[in-house]
Amino acid sequence: MKGWILHSIGDIRFQETEKPVPATGEVCLRVMAAGICGSDIPRIYSTGAHRMPLIPGHEFSGVVDSIGKDVQKALIGKKVGVFPLIPCGKCFSCKAGHPETCRNYDYVGSRRDGAFAEYVTVPAENLIELPGSVSFEEAAMLEPMAVAVHAMRIGMERIGKEIGSDPVILVCGMGTIGQLLTMFLLERGFSSVYVIGNKEGQKDRAVRLGLPEKHFMDSRKEDVSLVIKEQLGGADLFFECVGKNESLSYGIECTKPFSSVVLVGNPYSDMTLSRDTYWKILRNQVAVSGTWNSTFLGENHPDASNDDWHYVMNRLADGSIHPERLITQKYLPEDLEKGFCIMRDKSEDYCKVMMVANR
Repeated sequence: MKGWILHSIGDIRFQETEKPVPATGEVCLRVMAAGICGSDIPRIYSTGAHRMPLIPGHEFSGVVDSIGKDVQKALIGKKVGVFPLIPCGKCFSCKAGHPETCRNYDYVGSRRDGAFAEYVTVPAENLIELPGSVSFEEAAMLEPMAVAVHAMRIGMERIGKEIGSDPVILVCGMGTIGQLLTMFLLERGFSSVYVIGNKEGQKDRAVRLGLPEKHFMDSRKEDVSLVIKEQLGGADLFFECVGKNESLSYGIECTKPFSSVVLVGNPYSDMTLSRDTYWKILRNQVAVSGTWNSTFLGENHPDASNDDWHYVMNRLADGSIHPERLITQKYLPEDLEKGFCIMRDKSEDYCKVMMVANR
């Protein structure tokens, strides 16, 4: 088969490699679609992966091509999405039903070979079968959608007991996760959702998802913190989807007493708080929460229907969400480097860049 192999930082090549063979409990998928995550770009060009050479890619869907020992033959030919985190199943977090915080996990596309290739092997228990109405491209966005839902759930838990039914919600940062988070908040029925971005393309996509145009705040053109405090009266819930000191600080600055700030964005560098910002957390009794990855309990778990992945899949199946509206570029596998470069250099407008298989 062919795949994109990261040999060292900045050295990624599309070349022939051996087709993977599924181990016990695993399946081999033919990859049908795979999205480039924002985290893939520093992994390829600046920080490297946990081990190299490595095939990146952790947002993907495919068809079960072959199976390893102890896997049901009925899975062959199934259309599936894949939870890329492989928990140990033994640590406290796993036993408590929170595999996303596993202490000894493996991960497709960063610790073991991923999906920027024709085939990839994954544990059978990490599969989620696709209803007929769900496309491979939509299913390749299951992972970032589940991350967005996980953040939304944490935010709802933090503020649910203190405020009314229509909180003022701010989403700061209109990358893929910020856009998907906005989509799910709107689908949930919240009417006072506002977003902070800095590009016209972000605004256009947010409006396509159903956001009122006047609810998009452009940080290049207006004093966002002033607007939030004077026109909205402050935020009940603030999602920080950027990972920068500036957005974290004005998030804390703009929230009401007894509000919540949920940290979603991966940090660009060290995060620090000024003395005055720290005082605001204390005096306003603001809850600052982190969120990480998403919860997938597997098809056979008694609580599976309540996890983030099934929450997303149910909404995909009934057509209540439209993540495909965020796909801005599609490439055949051999051309995927164009997508890497667009995201690295920001040479053109993009949101979700997708690899699609030759069919």
